[in-house]
Parts: sequence; C-alpha cells; structure tokens
Amino acid sequence: MRRIGSPRRAVSAAFCAALLLAACAPPGAPPETSSPSAPSATASSAPATPTPSGTGATSSPSDPTASDWKNFTTPDGQLTFDYPAEWTVKDRAAEAAPGGVFVEVLAGTGKSIATLRTNMVTGSECLEKYPYSLIDSEELPALEQQGQTPRFVFEGRANPTATDAAESNPLAYGITSGPEPSGPTACPIFHFFTWPPSGAVFGGVYNPFDTTPGNPPHVDTPQSYTETAEYRDIRKTITSLRPAGK
Repeated sequence: MRRIGSPRRAVSAAFCAALLLAACAPPGAPPETSSPSAPSATASSAPATPTPSGTGATSSPSDPTASDWKNFTTPDGQLTFDYPAEWTVKDRAAEAAPGGVFVEVLAGTGKSIATLRTNMVTGSECLEKYPYSLIDSEELPALEQQGQTPRFVFEGRANPTATDAAESNPLAYGITSGPEPSGPTACPIFHFFTWPPSGAVFGGVYNPFDTTPGNPPHVDTPQSYTETAEYRDIRKTITSLRPAGK
C-alpha cells in the first residue's frame, strides 16, 4: 500500500538522528530511561564480500532497475537482503552492539543508503509529538515475530519551532514494528523492529539538501523522490529483508 501525504522538504541527517534519539517505544518494548543510539554516519571497515543472488530479481515496468541484483547474508547467518549489483555492503562489526551485527549499504557513488543493525535496545520515552506524514508503507510478513508484522515506511515529521528550513521536516525510511499513528501527530521517527533477541534497525534518511555526486537531480519533495530509480532500489532492498534461507 502506498500513501502520499502533502509535499514536504527534508532535513539534515543530523536532525533526523536527533528525532530518532527521542523516539517512543514499539508495542511490547518497555520504556527505557535512556534512548537508543542512532546509527553512525561514518564507515571504517573493509567492504564485505557480496554473494551473487541465486535467482536474481525480476524486472517490471514499475521497477526498471531490478536486473543483476545480488544478495547479502549477515555475518551471524540470520538475515538476508537483496541489493543492486553496483552497490556495496560494508561490514562495520567493530561498531556493532554486543552480540549484534552492523552493516552499511552504499550506492555506487559511495553515498550511504541504509544501515542494518541487530541486538539493539528499543525502548524509549515519547516526550513530544510532531505533525505526522506517511508517504509510503508496506507490511513485511517475512519478518513477523510474536504475531507482530513490521512495516516498511517512508514517513516525516514537521517541526514548527525550527528556524532553519533544513530542520523543519525530517523524513526517513525504514522498518518499524510500531503502530501507525492514529491522529495528525506522532512521536519522533522510530524505525526499530522486533527481532531476536531484542530489536533491529534497517533504514536511512531522506535529505534533498545533500549535494553528494550521484544524487537524483531536482528532487525537492518526498513525493517526487518516490518516483526516482534510487528510491525504488532503496525500497526493494529494505523490503527484501528476510530470515536467511527464505
């Protein structure tokens, strides 16, 4: 299911990370007195060796970049996802949570697309709510845990108190086990999902102010970004996450 909200501009990755730090807990996760750590934006480990996909991806008119994909299985052998052949997956094990994994997905230009981390603390208090927008959403039954089905979401928050336009509307995409907000406001963006033994995160930040070479040109709203090849590849990569061997 895809839902398109009102046009919005995005924020810097730093501000979105700040909202993540103040997020509320998903169902079943008790509130914690401290907030979970946000994924770091730096990478230092050597690239992990990708494994060619056994079946490949199927092309379709709505997904013209779906050929020649590979797949990657996390070092602990628990999770697998697909990604475009020109992208890379970097193992950042030195920065992983104890007993967890940490890998970063990079575009061919070196742009950070998403991070996957496991064994994360997922509880936090929701101290403030913001105007909410949902741009895209899809349930991911392959990741169901304890009767709870997480969702891929591309969503935003508005911060009416921000004086900098670059910080007024943070948007991010990722997997969440939290319920969809029922009203016009919501807790800060919280893209964590239930995964043994605690929680995991797989997602990234949308920032049209980023001028990194290779970014889609002239994209200044989340709606127009969803029509780019980059977003389609990001969406396909994140929604392909599944238990290894399936």
